[in-house]
Amino acid sequence: MTTAPLTTRRRARPRPALWVLVLPFVVMFVLFFVAPIVFAVVQSMFTTRSSGLGLGAPETVFVFLDNYLRAFSDPAFVASLGRLLLFSLIEVPLMVFTALSLALLIDSGRARAPRFFRVLYFAPYGVPGVIATLLWGFLYVPATSPVLQVLSNLGLDINPLASGNVLFAIANIALWGFAGYNMVILLAALDAIPSELYEAARMDGASAWSIMWNIKLPLVRPSIILVTVFTIIGTLQLFVEPLVLAPLTTAINSTFTPNMAAYNQAFAQGNPNLAAAMAVIVAVIGFVFSFGFLRLVNRKGNRAW
Repeated sequence: MTTAPLTTRRRARPRPALWVLVLPFVVMFVLFFVAPIVFAVVQSMFTTRSSGLGLGAPETVFVFLDNYLRAFSDPAFVASLGRLLLFSLIEVPLMVFTALSLALLIDSGRARAPRFFRVLYFAPYGVPGVIATLLWGFLYVPATSPVLQVLSNLGLDINPLASGNVLFAIANIALWGFAGYNMVILLAALDAIPSELYEAARMDGASAWSIMWNIKLPLVRPSIILVTVFTIIGTLQLFVEPLVLAPLTTAINSTFTPNMAAYNQAFAQGNPNLAAAMAVIVAVIGFVFSFGFLRLVNRKGNRAW
């Protein structure tokens, strides 16, 4: 029987320096990711009730899934889930298409000043979400928007914050703020493609469209999938934009999105347990949608576009 050399066995043992480097990440991951999730799940299974016919001190009671049943029996919360799914159907394809189009335009050989436009498209990402929503809010209100005033003088009365348009108005704010960020991810993938592939394709007589369709898109497919997953997760976290726009329109109420409904239950209604259940529901939906999409695209493998 042979034994591994001493040097091999020493390399197999974790070095103290490795733990020094990994331990801060593990501690932060547990404290700021795992612990809040566990706390929310535990909180969602309890409720606070008054004892003694409402005259005694409130007591915390274990109710298991009762808060989840209450959440799904609330028509306003169910409507907010449907509204969020509709927003995702609008925002995800629009975001991926816009970011990919911008990346392909800048990466094309005919683009002028690509560095300038790269910074220009990325700049909105540096604007905080609250500030961006306030800026667009002024442009959405006819009394303060020069664009809407000009359109009104032309006979076009448009109200972006009407009940039928507000989701598109919010989607526009999210698109303006994050399309440049996703574009940078796709541009990094395009820059990593060896130029020899383009030269070989041109020597074979391939057109610019053929190069884009048969070389660029297949090779940046993992980045497109990454951008899509980021966008799915981001849309399910919709909170800031409708919260800031709510004072400007009657189309947005306190339960417009699931996150707003949970916020309302926690801080306005004083029911943090039900709010925790709503938050867990949104997290589970995000998990299912993200991994469902990944499973779908991985099942397709490397099929042609």
